[in-house]
Amino acid sequence: MGDVQLDDGRTLRTYDTGGGDFVILWHHGTPNIGAPPAPLFAVSEPLGIRWISYDRPGYGGSTPSPDRTVASAASDAAAVADALGVDRFAVMGHSGGGPHALACAALLPDRVTAAVSVSALSPHTADGYFDGMAPAGVAALGAALAGRAAREHHALAPGDDDIGFLPADWAALSSDWSWFGEIVAAGQAAGPGPQVDDDLAFVRPWGFPLPAVTAPVLLLHGAADRMVPSVHATRLATQLPTAESRIIPSEGHITVMRHAADALHWLVTR
Repeated sequence: MGDVQLDDGRTLRTYDTGGGDFVILWHHGTPNIGAPPAPLFAVSEPLGIRWISYDRPGYGGSTPSPDRTVASAASDAAAVADALGVDRFAVMGHSGGGPHALACAALLPDRVTAAVSVSALSPHTADGYFDGMAPAGVAALGAALAGRAAREHHALAPGDDDIGFLPADWAALSSDWSWFGEIVAAGQAAGPGPQVDDDLAFVRPWGFPLPAVTAPVLLLHGAADRMVPSVHATRLATQLPTAESRIIPSEGHITVMRHAADALHWLVTR
């Protein structure tokens, strides 16, 4: 763990597992911090994977950047990779990290070798964006569409308890993916501000064209996900010319991560 000072005066908190010749830059979900996915270490270490990552602005030890776009992740990721002495790398993101991983693939074509996006939103459109989404997500992202003041007000109001997790998701959070509890608690420690910034970025123009991605992309999504319904993966696939889509039957927002080991094998063979 360390800090990178950016030219604009901001700080990014970084993580680096060290070792391994195949570098994956991890993009964390919303609201998390950037610690790499410890439940995957048992698989990634034999594959020679080195994880690097950072707290997105406002989370953990990183300086807030309230007007950031999804596209801004590319310059932040490049600065982190430079500071850690990494030239080329793959990217992987879960949930809120998925769009940011795709931003890196689009805007850093000479550096990003391949991308995995898991359980990710697609860019906002007026048609069908909320189809199948749990009430909590509809309320939060709907408030974001109305602007910062509305989203900040929503963050302070009592929320809907139905965030879209399946019973199997809750079970995973108490067992093999209990790691999420640690990084979500740390991600929420600074208050709702970073999550507000994420949601505003998700529903605004992302700042890059998805068809610009030329690296191989794997879209991994649970067919039963209600936090981010799998229609978002379908929409992403139609705009990403190099994408392979794997929509896994019966899996939810968290349990789909049980298939992430296969995604790591996919990455290293690219």
